[in-house]
Amino acid sequence: MGMVVLVTGVARHLGARFVAEIRRRPGVDLVVGVDVQPPRHPVEEPDGPAAPYRFQQLDLRRPAVARVIAEHRVDTVVHLAVSATGLGSTNRSSVKESNVIGTMQLLGACQKAPGVRRLVVKSTTGVYGSAPRDPAVFTERTQPKNLPGGGFAKDAVEVEGYVRGFARRRPDVAVTVLRFANIVGPGADTPLGEYFALPVLPTVLGYDPRLQFAHEDDVVAVLCRAARPPEPDTVNTGTFNVAGEGVLLLSQCARRLGRPTLPLLLPAISWMAAVARQTRMVDFSPEQLRLLTHGRVVDTTRLRETFGYRPRFTTPEAFADFAAAQSAGLLPPARLTAVTDGLAALLGPEYAPAARSHPSRPRS
Repeated sequence: MGMVVLVTGVARHLGARFVAEIRRRPGVDLVVGVDVQPPRHPVEEPDGPAAPYRFQQLDLRRPAVARVIAEHRVDTVVHLAVSATGLGSTNRSSVKESNVIGTMQLLGACQKAPGVRRLVVKSTTGVYGSAPRDPAVFTERTQPKNLPGGGFAKDAVEVEGYVRGFARRRPDVAVTVLRFANIVGPGADTPLGEYFALPVLPTVLGYDPRLQFAHEDDVVAVLCRAARPPEPDTVNTGTFNVAGEGVLLLSQCARRLGRPTLPLLLPAISWMAAVARQTRMVDFSPEQLRLLTHGRVVDTTRLRETFGYRPRFTTPEAFADFAAAQSAGLLPPARLTAVTDGLAALLGPEYAPAARSHPSRPRS
């Protein structure tokens, strides 16, 4: 008998894409999708042979997920319902309950299901936080100097703690935690994507943070690889950072989008972020503000050498694909990039953006 895969969070873009892809993989007999709301768009039917798909509308905070796992004899669980924003609700407490309480209920159901053999959990590099004294690069073993104090990143820290407890109680289950950098792509729906869609990008005066991105195509490919038995000479259990190689400065991102920036003092931009959240214009959370101040870069050696996957898209390539799907900015990106890069070349390498090695170092 082949694999029976349960996928949470299928009402979102990433969950729907993963379902469409995992159904094409050989050895998969059935895919069961669950979410609190039906998908806004029907799950794409793959070309050619595909495993059947069934959707169950349920709230992970309720014990009903245990019945679904038992009814379909699920052996693989892919948990994608840990998200920065809620479906149909922007209330922070509801989002936290969905992330943390929903994960606890799911893990409790998996613990009681003897047939479950593999668990894959979507997490975020936000668990490392963003602070002035952070190391230049985070590895999977790096302990953050300042744990996230709230928001989605704190939810992810708690979720990972519960997953580690589950792994100790069920050592027979292969557990994989994937810490994704900011996910971008033509269809990615994330708070950072909303920020980059603004006509003018507010930035923190004196800072030009380093950013990393993971393309949604690579994200789906990594999830599919984690959900299946490992390839020869690879290990797909444990914790892995997932990001495209290379980095971009926030100023480089703005130029590629053709968006002018509006440098503000930190108190002013914090006030603007609070107003944006209250008016629901954009989800500009405190953790996102810290990222756009100090940046964050992670090491992906384990992803390439242990997990056995090299992302198809580098960070600049992933962002370029995202930028191509955005509306035209106020400034011509090609002309703006050529002018600024030319000025940097004339001034010398010490002024080139790539030369700044620390995310929190102020611009001179």
